[in-house]
Amino acid sequence: MLSSTEKHFLPITLDEMRELGWEQADVVVVSGDAYIDHPSFGTAVIGRVIEAAGFRVAIIPQPNVPKEQEHGTEQALRDFCKFGKPRLFFGVTSGVMDSMVNHYTAARRLRHDDAYTPGGLAGFRPDYATYVYSRILKRLYPDVPVVIGGIEASMRRLTHYDYWSDRLKPSILMECHADLLAYGMAERTMVKIAQGLDRGATLQELHKLPQVGYVAPATAGFRATGSADNQADAEKTILLHSHEECLASKRRQAENFRHIERESNRTHPATLVQQCGDSLVVINPPEPPLTTEETDAAFDLPYMRQPHPKYKRRGAIPAFEMIKNSITIHRGCFGGCSFCAISAHQGKHIASRSEASIVMEAENLAKRPYFKGHISDLGGPSANMYKMSGSDPEKCSKCGRASCLVPQKCGNLKFDHRPATALYQKVASLKGVKHITIGSGIRYDMLIDDDGRKRKDFELGEYLRQVVANHVSGRLKVAPEHTDTEVLKLMRKPSFDNFIQFLGMFNAENRRCGKSQQLIPYFIAAHPGCTVAKMSELCDITRRFNLKTEQIQDFTPTPMTYATAMYYLGYDPYTGKKVHVAKSRQERSDQHLFFFAEKKENKQRIKQLRMNQKRRH
Repeated sequence: MLSSTEKHFLPITLDEMRELGWEQADVVVVSGDAYIDHPSFGTAVIGRVIEAAGFRVAIIPQPNVPKEQEHGTEQALRDFCKFGKPRLFFGVTSGVMDSMVNHYTAARRLRHDDAYTPGGLAGFRPDYATYVYSRILKRLYPDVPVVIGGIEASMRRLTHYDYWSDRLKPSILMECHADLLAYGMAERTMVKIAQGLDRGATLQELHKLPQVGYVAPATAGFRATGSADNQADAEKTILLHSHEECLASKRRQAENFRHIERESNRTHPATLVQQCGDSLVVINPPEPPLTTEETDAAFDLPYMRQPHPKYKRRGAIPAFEMIKNSITIHRGCFGGCSFCAISAHQGKHIASRSEASIVMEAENLAKRPYFKGHISDLGGPSANMYKMSGSDPEKCSKCGRASCLVPQKCGNLKFDHRPATALYQKVASLKGVKHITIGSGIRYDMLIDDDGRKRKDFELGEYLRQVVANHVSGRLKVAPEHTDTEVLKLMRKPSFDNFIQFLGMFNAENRRCGKSQQLIPYFIAAHPGCTVAKMSELCDITRRFNLKTEQIQDFTPTPMTYATAMYYLGYDPYTGKKVHVAKSRQERSDQHLFFFAEKKENKQRIKQLRMNQKRRH
């Protein structure tokens, strides 16, 4: 039997649970991902945080689901039964990604690989995994609470457009039969749920917790009290249009979207309530962002920092191979890009780790047998947001802006780059660390500032010098996303002129330190507002500046984002202005083609598309 103080993986088999001396788990987490015990993977984080609170946690990673899915026999569903009933609850997540994004391309074609599965093999989780897992568990164990979380549940918490079925779907709570939804980065919430059930609380009592969603009867008696604008109004409630009203009217879905997005960007948001049939879906306001001490605590838990040894014979897990030499330094993003789910899921406010916690992880990484001296990233959603916040927290508490950077940088934003520069220097000086690169990309628009005082005080030039001289392996990723002004506005991205200005700064720094490195820009095709003509123009502009269009993607509508709202509605939900949307497979394909205009096999079609544009004008 393992000692209680000996480091171990959370059990994924009955034998492992018995080796720990357990008769029963308190919490069983079912995940669509393979189990990687590392803080970059949500299943491990939630499991370890609940364990640290004194509970026994087991994991069922990628359970086998028969073709008949939740209607299979108990024998066919034996993976779900391996641990029996947990004492407190089942936790369910599709994994790090929405299962439909994991399974399908932007063209709705089935992917043939899965980065979160050993060997990179596809087919180890069902479509709409959170829905399927939850329904199976409620059929097998109807008296055991099921709590759903992760990005699939989080971004589908209210009526949302589902690209893969091309329809509005109700809150995931209405279709998966779970008892509670813990949205966002829900460490505090999941621990409070475990503690509540442990002391005998009813599910109704848990409905009072922050950062949960639940279903209530339509007679529950919620009353609209407006929008929360400051701390004193934090208990306000907004009654959204019902799911049925949204099905009947795109205008009402647009109104709902405005409420949902604005509240998700507030420091003290309102409770959101939406009727669906004879029930109400209630989304409580979130917990405050984690403090540095709490963030450290989540990252400093006794992770094994590798995949479970059970997977060794099945091959490497690509997602782990990609991040195994990287270190996350913060969560959250205040960029507010319209196509991105990060701020809605992780939050707009930055939760940074302390320098001491990051250094300790780097020291441990340097001792690992596979480490060769190269830390592939010190970053987060955007690498250069470490320890950033508003200068005056009171102003932030009254703000509902989706982005602190677009259409212009907020005057209250303290975009000080000194903490990041100092951190890079500290980690680079550690024994065994030979090189650090910034793999997660940077927000270049924060390094461009006409205010000479801020540029000096926040050491923007010094940060860029350090990055170019020491932390680029020949190529630096940045994300202008497009070249067209109107498309960029709809993306909530800065003008392409900003990128050109940064390109000049980057090249100048390269010359200064005697290097010849490249900027590798990310671009998106088929985003709302983008047309074939605008992609043709992007092609010409990138060629003029000798930019390589190799980091590219087609826009994929994902639940709860501003860009997806425009895709579904056909207009901007804030202005009501019509927006061109590329919905046909042919137009999406034609837009994508301009990324490869130099290929011989594409030239005839490109020529034809350009001629068609000339005729129209």
